[in-house]
Amino acid sequence: MATSRRLPAGLTLAAALAVAGCGGATGGGGHATAGAFGWLQPAPPPSSWTVARVPSQKAALAYPPGWRAIATDPGTVSAALLGPHGQIRGYLNATPRSGAETLANWSRFRPAHNHEEGDRDVVTEAAATRLRFRAATGSCVVDRYATASARYREIACIVRGTRATTVVVAAARPQDWARLAPALRRSIATFST
Repeated sequence: MATSRRLPAGLTLAAALAVAGCGGATGGGGHATAGAFGWLQPAPPPSSWTVARVPSQKAALAYPPGWRAIATDPGTVSAALLGPHGQIRGYLNATPRSGAETLANWSRFRPAHNHEEGDRDVVTEAAATRLRFRAATGSCVVDRYATASARYREIACIVRGTRATTVVVAAARPQDWARLAPALRRSIATFST
């Protein structure tokens, strides 16, 4: 499925990841105003960042210096900031859409998918539709959840562009969120598909 988050064996935190997100209150229907995503200002990536493309070449994910590409599911591109003993502190992933996820159902689909992947205590913090990306539009959620071995906070977006519809995820452990959120948000804002 397009929103898979399995990490390679051999990494300490090989549990499923998604993407770390910003806070924001949700409205009555589970949707937040775009204000919760006010940081999402489409822009090209900084020149010092690495730009990696999914194998189809239809989406590009940028990540900052100090992060490294990691192998995950076929057809995807992922990068991580690793801590001591190979622990994943931050995670970025781009995956081509391949399931029932759409811009319209994303606020329901993403949390349900996380739950189906075995995540527990899935809580949606914010959701919005009709967000602007570079030559694209998208829907995003910010949520938090627990895997079998750790807790994460994520920003997960489905983005429809001129070349493809792609899921992009940025995640971090809650204790790393304050430090990593600016880079995670910047990566989402530079995403293109």
